[in-house]
Amino acid sequence: MEAVGDTLEELWISYNLIEKLKGIHVMKKLKILYMSNNLVKDWAEFVRLADLPLLEDLVFVGNPLEEKYSADQQSSWVEEATKRVTRLKKLDGEL
Repeated sequence: MEAVGDTLEELWISYNLIEKLKGIHVMKKLKILYMSNNLVKDWAEFVRLADLPLLEDLVFVGNPLEEKYSADQQSSWVEEATKRVTRLKKLDGEL
């Protein structure tokens, strides 16, 4: 990821069985991240996305963390996620 970290603005990595986001911080220009239907299950991994200074559009639906909150109520997921990654303008196609 370091090789493209200074230039990549959009990354589509859905359906890849990704559990961890270690190393994502090198993507300093990333604005759009589509990573639906992976295996991210805890907030400790999710908050790594806050290290991306330009991230504004995230698709995270279908990850165990999102499914846990969405099962209760959708507003709960959006509220909790945007508390942790405050720059998001779009989350799972909404906001």
